[in-house]
Amino acid sequence: MKNELTIKKYPTNAFSIRARLKSFQYAFEGLNSFFRTQHNAIIHLVMTLLAFSAAVLYNVTRLEAIAIALAVGFVWVAELFNTAIEKLADLVSKDQRPEIKFIKDVSAAAVLLSAVAAFITGAIIFLPKL
Repeated sequence: MKNELTIKKYPTNAFSIRARLKSFQYAFEGLNSFFRTQHNAIIHLVMTLLAFSAAVLYNVTRLEAIAIALAVGFVWVAELFNTAIEKLADLVSKDQRPEIKFIKDVSAAAVLLSAVAAFITGAIIFLPKL
């Protein structure tokens, strides 16, 4: 009897528009859950609307608009990942464990740093226009 590694062969599926659309559905369900359950989402939404409104009001350049969009997007992505990490950590253990606390604190710090970077970006762009 040979000691061989058995590799399962999965059928390769051809490109499917239905499967692609389903993946968008999952993403939108995630955003819906995020907005329904996370209070910080409303704060980020208000700040996003203020940033884009100020960009229109102060007639920012194309490069400034790109910087604002990237900064805002960076904060959103950090917050979404932070939420996912916190939910996963809660699933792993509801107990007070220093390892879980570290993971949650570090992911929250990522959101904080992204928000600080976005604030600095906004200050660099908008302060000279005031």
